[in-house]
Amino acid sequence: QVQLVESGGGLVQAGGSLRLSCAASGRTFSDYGMGWFRQAPGKERECLATISWSGGRIYYADSVKGRFTISRDNAKNAVYLQMNSLKPDDTAVYYCAAAKDHKATMVAAEYSYWGQGTQVTVSS
Repeated sequence: QVQLVESGGGLVQAGGSLRLSCAASGRTFSDYGMGWFRQAPGKERECLATISWSGGRIYYADSVKGRFTISRDNAKNAVYLQMNSLKPDDTAVYYCAAAKDHKATMVAAEYSYWGQGTQVTVSS
């Protein structure tokens, strides 16, 4: 079992930045690929970024490529999402998730554990 807790969400103006953190506990954090997802009202959950256990493989959704950066610190059992140049369309609940294995994956069905989410609101 892996427990995930996100933090760092909030209200920011368009063009601003936020850094989300996800603290993991339970089983060995470095066993898992990790991902960041978001879900806006009335929309499907979207995978934004994923990172393999070592950080050697990283993938981004086109919607955030060049603006968001995923990273992880296995010594601290944490994964991060640095979000720059935020837009009102980025408003959503943001979730971190741990994959079923050590690989990076953009497929939600390949994730076993989910955090409770943190709200990000970008004002225009």
